[in-house]
Amino acid sequence: MALKEKYPRAKSWPAPSTIGDILKRKGFVRKIRRRKKTPESLFPFSDVKLPNDVWCADFKGHFTVGNGKRCDPLTITDAHSRFLLGCQILKKTDGESTRRVFERVFKEYGMPLAIKTDNGSPFASRAIGGLSKLSVWWLKLGIRPERIQPGKPQQNGRHERMHRTLKQETALPARSSLKEQQEAFDRFRSEYNLERPHEALEYKTPGKIYMPSERIFPLRIPEIAYATNIVVETVLDNGTAKYGPFRIFFGSPLIGERVGFEEVSERLCKIYFTNAVLGMLDLFTGKVLKYETPVYNYNE
Repeated sequence: MALKEKYPRAKSWPAPSTIGDILKRKGFVRKIRRRKKTPESLFPFSDVKLPNDVWCADFKGHFTVGNGKRCDPLTITDAHSRFLLGCQILKKTDGESTRRVFERVFKEYGMPLAIKTDNGSPFASRAIGGLSKLSVWWLKLGIRPERIQPGKPQQNGRHERMHRTLKQETALPARSSLKEQQEAFDRFRSEYNLERPHEALEYKTPGKIYMPSERIFPLRIPEIAYATNIVVETVLDNGTAKYGPFRIFFGSPLIGERVGFEEVSERLCKIYFTNAVLGMLDLFTGKVLKYETPVYNYNE
């Protein structure tokens, strides 16, 4: 009910904005904190011409199996051949659990040039460049993380279409237990890869097109090597690294990692992690600016 109707004897009322200011000063209005969004990918999408150019990964979306247990399947496909590299139920969808699945897949099939995901955890975070612990690990392995724009699943359309088929054939209805659900996923994966021809593949099966990557998963991750003209600093436990008089916040995913700074003009300095440019440091103001045209190899 409007104030004029509720208090008809009042002769005049202050403007709505004035009332709002009074309520704020008295503490009756709670300020809404807007949650920071995960930065969109700094990197353009790679061309997909051959197997292992780009893999796609996502969590299909949780559902409940017959005994009431929650089912969270992680799926990984090759974008060129549509080959379903993995469909694994995880107890936790955190970075460490997801990393273990990728380690197994890398050991079996080698490593891609890039992995395309959405902006959710554990693939991305609100740290510089949207990096997470998982995508930091990918970069150290020489794998380029790519992220679709928020609210645009069509940018990962091939993977989403596979998800629809997976759901129709294995989860409608869901199986009675996680063990039986995983068995259903395994049967689907075998049939999808080896028995089911795909129109976009000229009616060949994904298994006829896919071949393992020549990029072998290393037993030990090599130390990051930066060019001699790049100043290297280590990100401290508080998530920052210092360059000159400036302290730059990188975030927890990069704690303990070596990052690089390359002055490219009197005012601007590129900020690197491996061969990915995460931003530009303004040497006049100390502010970090988004690098709009990323460079991946400073030796080129």
